[in-house]
Amino acid sequence: MYDVLIIGAGPGGVFSAYEFAEKMPELKIAVFESGNELKKRHCPIDGEKIKSCVHCKSCAIMNGFGGAGAFSDGKYNITNDFGGTLHTYISKKKATELMEYVDQINVKYGGADTKMYSTAGTKFKKTCMQNKLTLLEASVRHLGTDINYVVLDHLYEELKEKVDFFFNTPVHKVEMIESGYRVITDRGETDGKQCIISVGRSGSKWMEKVCRDLEIPTKSNRVDIGVRVEIPAVIFEDITDELYESKIVYRTEKFEDDVRTFCMNPNGIVVNENTNGIITVNGHSFEDASKKTENTNFALLVAKHFSEPFKDSNGYGESIARLSNMLGGGVIVQRFGDLERGRRSTQKRIEEGTVRPTLAATPGDLSLVLPKRIMDGIIEMIYALDKIAPGVANDDTLIYGVEVKFYNMEVELSKNLETRHKGLYVIGDGSGVTHSLSHASASGVYVADYIMETFGNE
Repeated sequence: MYDVLIIGAGPGGVFSAYEFAEKMPELKIAVFESGNELKKRHCPIDGEKIKSCVHCKSCAIMNGFGGAGAFSDGKYNITNDFGGTLHTYISKKKATELMEYVDQINVKYGGADTKMYSTAGTKFKKTCMQNKLTLLEASVRHLGTDINYVVLDHLYEELKEKVDFFFNTPVHKVEMIESGYRVITDRGETDGKQCIISVGRSGSKWMEKVCRDLEIPTKSNRVDIGVRVEIPAVIFEDITDELYESKIVYRTEKFEDDVRTFCMNPNGIVVNENTNGIITVNGHSFEDASKKTENTNFALLVAKHFSEPFKDSNGYGESIARLSNMLGGGVIVQRFGDLERGRRSTQKRIEEGTVRPTLAATPGDLSLVLPKRIMDGIIEMIYALDKIAPGVANDDTLIYGVEVKFYNMEVELSKNLETRHKGLYVIGDGSGVTHSLSHASASGVYVADYIMETFGNE
């Protein structure tokens, strides 16, 4: 009998485990993770012998210690303007305090030499406003993919002797028992007094099943669909040098949809991402100067919310991504000039362009993949960005597709992130409440602190 069972070793699960180990080490904690420990997480794609996904049993990019964030760009945004709705449960003040606390831990475990950027006082905000763009406010700690790995490695070394980790152990079912909760895996059954579920976005379908089985109410969330843009780094350097990542929102004239920049990677690389067997595109960047490239990449995303009777927003996003996979065998890349001229890109046109791609993707035509409304919004946004960073709308700008951000359906939770069943909590991106590393990590700390209060009051 464990005191607490944690399902998922992503940011939410890791920071919950850390909080327990630091503040109440006498508690018996078990963490179940479908992927590998950090040092055993290796994606076989090397860009040379293996260029596309081979559909491993457990995706090393999405699953394992550190979750999908382990090989991300390691950006921890301290803000309530984006990244989730955690503040609507625990208050803006508390959410900010917890994100700052998470930042202190990241600094302590290897991030001390990384930089904290901030939009506070930037003149760039006025420039955006003058061009019908909105710059969202945030402070951001950029760890980089390399330092992010170091921080997670140090956290694992700190935790592995204090917490029982069960890797390569997917949980098949969660049951309520008289003394608490039982998780069923291939290793057998494990019981705990309380249970924290932190399965991330890749666990969305599993989370839906748990909610059905335990009759936990949910509601449909949104899905973000778009592309990843790659340009010479010098075009955006005035902005990235000051802010590193700028979250910019544009409201389209034609449909009045919001298009936003997301996950900006100065001098970074474009990468494949595997979500439930579907290949989409993402981006990384590094703190190590030797790993920097001559390009900057960022996503342009359009959020789609659906009303009755349609509820499967993720299914809609998946169908678009599958179409890209069908036409291109994975990610498709297209020159912006070709997109505007209504023609597909070819390998020859890509090679003759001035932007050298950092991902080996299939040249093609994204207008055959993305719905017209979304594609029109993205093209409008590219021209809007060109006004504040001339060169974004150049013919040779590369557009990769598709990028899809899947959000779990929103689980009905109390202000303490507890389900209708006492002692069962859902945190991180798997809850539909958080959408970022910082918010997910903060939710893990919050629930751990709340649980320790309940144990202290027993």
